[in-house]
Amino acid sequence: MNNKFALKYNPLYFLSALGNGGLAVSFFMYLMFMVKHPDTPIPIFNHVYGVLNGGNMISALLVGVALLGIVYFSFQHFKTLVWNVQSFNSYKKTEEYSKLKSSNSEVALMALPLTYAMSVNIIFIIGAVFVPGLWNYVEYLFPLALAAFAAIGVYALRLFSEYFSRLIIKGDFDFINNNSLSQLLASFAFTMIGVGFASPGAMSHNIAVSVLGILGAILFSTLSISLLILKLVLGFKSIFKKGISIESAPSLWIAIPIMTLLGITFVRVTSGIYHNLLHSTPSPVLMFVVLSFFVSVQIIVGLIGYVVLNKTGYFKEYVDGEKKSVGSYALICPGVASFVLGMFFVHWGLVKTNILGIFSPGYFVVMLPLVIIQLKTIHVLYKLNKKLICRGENCLSKGDRSIASIKAVQSRI
Repeated sequence: MNNKFALKYNPLYFLSALGNGGLAVSFFMYLMFMVKHPDTPIPIFNHVYGVLNGGNMISALLVGVALLGIVYFSFQHFKTLVWNVQSFNSYKKTEEYSKLKSSNSEVALMALPLTYAMSVNIIFIIGAVFVPGLWNYVEYLFPLALAAFAAIGVYALRLFSEYFSRLIIKGDFDFINNNSLSQLLASFAFTMIGVGFASPGAMSHNIAVSVLGILGAILFSTLSISLLILKLVLGFKSIFKKGISIESAPSLWIAIPIMTLLGITFVRVTSGIYHNLLHSTPSPVLMFVVLSFFVSVQIIVGLIGYVVLNKTGYFKEYVDGEKKSVGSYALICPGVASFVLGMFFVHWGLVKTNILGIFSPGYFVVMLPLVIIQLKTIHVLYKLNKKLICRGENCLSKGDRSIASIKAVQSRI
């Protein structure tokens, strides 16, 4: 099995690739909302290149930093994804995989389609920003994107139906050890697929492609919301009876990325309906109200989760301390999600309603907390990678290192 992982392999390691991909998207948000792109729905190569060569050194520097962030974290995403795919293929042949398939932990397999859907988003961003002239063929690419998300959606449904049907038929769900919200991983995965469908739904000028994207987004978002309600009730029932599972405590924040994806899906679906069916533009006030709701939920969930994680000593032990848990990667998604939805709220909810002027002093005051969250998330990811993804002799236990040292000395003799 691939030895890049410091702990025994678990499908939740896919969250390491997901976190890197999310950070790549977070750097794209700067280009999305701060680089003018009046002729396209997202910034493309021409817009970015124009700023880099526009004579304004500060703007060029900031855009350059955003591009470097996209490149670095995209590379880390795909590198970690390759490790995971290789390791998972080996893991499927083990007894641990068979045990996983007969327990509550089978839901961890939903991390695979969740991450694959992120990969499609990263490819789309890289193509738009770094490939000159690609946007001229985008209407040919949107059907390919729909096909990719449809394939990932079918894969996710197959994984989930095997898991969910087993629970229904055998009734072997472990309520006692369900004292976390880790079961919401399925809802998270379906929401990621839904927001992927919503992208062609919002941006394509082909009615058939747009409608298919909107319908796909609504289908998977509806499934996600249904599971969100069900799993929240079951999870909190067990939590209130037994107390939170400390190792799985970061799952308390999983609703934050779900809210972000549902919020972006709403923006995209609404935009697609207004542009292609109503031949109008969505109301900024409507966006302000709806995005305010999603941000409010995130703030409430974030505060409750922080208090619990802090009181249980999770940060001290699992982030800064010696304890290791692959589930710690679940801390990255809420940080990324808070930043991304915050960017949508600031620009769709505050700038477009003229509450704030873009690049005004108030604008930068509101942006500051988002930037701090992004930087803190990068810092936490660095710590987790250092602990959970090993390099060189760090892949060995202390005993293994001793044996390796002896062998090294013998070889020199």
